[in-house]
Amino acid sequence: MHTPVTIIGAGLGGLTLARVLHVHGIPVTVYEAEASPLARLQGGLLDIHDYNGQLALKAAGLMDEFHAIVLAGRQAMRVLDPDGTVLLDKADDGTGGRPEVQRGELRRILLDSLPAGTVRWGYKAGSIRALGEGRHEVEFDDGSRVVTGLLVGADGAWSRVRPLLSTATPEYAGTSFVETYLFDADTRHPAAAKAVGGGMLIVAAPGREIFAHRETGDTLHTYVSLERALDWFAAIDFTDAAAATARIAREFDGWAPELTALITDGDTGPVLRPHYALPAEHRWDRVPGVTLLGDAAHLAAPNGEGANLAMLDGAELGQALAAHPDDIEAALTEYEEAMFPRSSEVVTFEGAEVHGIDSDDDRLHALFDMITKKDR
Repeated sequence: MHTPVTIIGAGLGGLTLARVLHVHGIPVTVYEAEASPLARLQGGLLDIHDYNGQLALKAAGLMDEFHAIVLAGRQAMRVLDPDGTVLLDKADDGTGGRPEVQRGELRRILLDSLPAGTVRWGYKAGSIRALGEGRHEVEFDDGSRVVTGLLVGADGAWSRVRPLLSTATPEYAGTSFVETYLFDADTRHPAAAKAVGGGMLIVAAPGREIFAHRETGDTLHTYVSLERALDWFAAIDFTDAAAATARIAREFDGWAPELTALITDGDTGPVLRPHYALPAEHRWDRVPGVTLLGDAAHLAAPNGEGANLAMLDGAELGQALAAHPDDIEAALTEYEEAMFPRSSEVVTFEGAEVHGIDSDDDRLHALFDMITKKDR
C-alpha cells in the first residue's frame, strides 16, 4: 500500500493497529499529544479476554510478550455484602480466560514492538480538514502539519477526528469513579487487604459500589462508584484530599470498616473519574480516507471491555488494510461493518451489568446469582 497511514493517539488501540500494520509491512506514523511514554500513569489492571483482546495480541504477534507480563492469581474474585459477609470467594485456578496485566506494561510491549520513530510524541491534534479524494490535513498545536491518505482517530473520548464522521458527542453516563490507592497493603492495611483477597473485590448496593484490585507491589487499587449528578461531585473540593475523602466516605456509612478503609485510608488523594458515553448505536456513513477505533468510535461507561475492544478494533482494521492493499475504502467498509454491531453488544458480566440490576432491595445478591450462574 503506497498511501501513508496516520494514527492520532498512542493508546492501546492505536498502538495495536500500528503493530499489525508493521507486521504486514505497511508504513504508519502515530501522533500522540503526551510528551513521552512516561508522561503520566497508565491506569491499573486490565483483564485481557480470550475472545477479543487476546485475539488482537495474536494478530500482533505478541502473545509471548503478553504472557510474560501476566500477574498470576489476579483472576481471583471476592463478592461481599456491605456488612462484610462473604458471598463468593473464587480462587484463580489458572484456567480462566481473562488474565490480568498492568495497563502500562501492556502499552510498553506494544511500544517496544514498533520501529523507533513510529510514535511522534508531543503532537496534539488541533484542526483537521478534508482535502478531497480521501486525503486529510492535520494541523497540530505547534503549527506543524501532516497530509495523509488514511487518517485513523484513536484519540479517545474527546476525539478531534470524530467530527469528520459524526456529530455525536459524549454525554455524562450518570456514574463516576473516585479512585484511591493503598500501598504495602498486607503490612500497613491488613484488614482491607484480607477483604480484597488475591484478585478482585466487588461490593454493591443501590447507587454505590466498591471495586478493588490487588495490583503489583502489594498495592490495592480501588474504584468507588457513585450514581450521582455531576453537580453533586462539583460541590466537593477534590484539591482538599481530607475533606473530599470524608465526603465520599459518608456515602458508605454503615459499611464494614475493612471496606470503608479502602476509601478513608488511601495513600493518595481521591481522584474523580466521571463516566461519559456515546450513544450505544453510534454509527456514521462512510467518509473516504478516515475512520475511528476504540473510545473515539464507541465510548461507554466502564464495563471491562473498553481496552479489549479497542485492541480488537486496531487488529481487525490492520488486517483489513493488509487484505485490501489497493482499496482502502473496501478495507474501511469491511472493518466498520464488523465493528459497529460488536461495539453495541450488551456486556453480560464485567461490571456494566452491576449498574443494570434493577432491584434496589437485592442488588448485590442479584449480582452474586449472576456470577455463580456463569460458573455452573
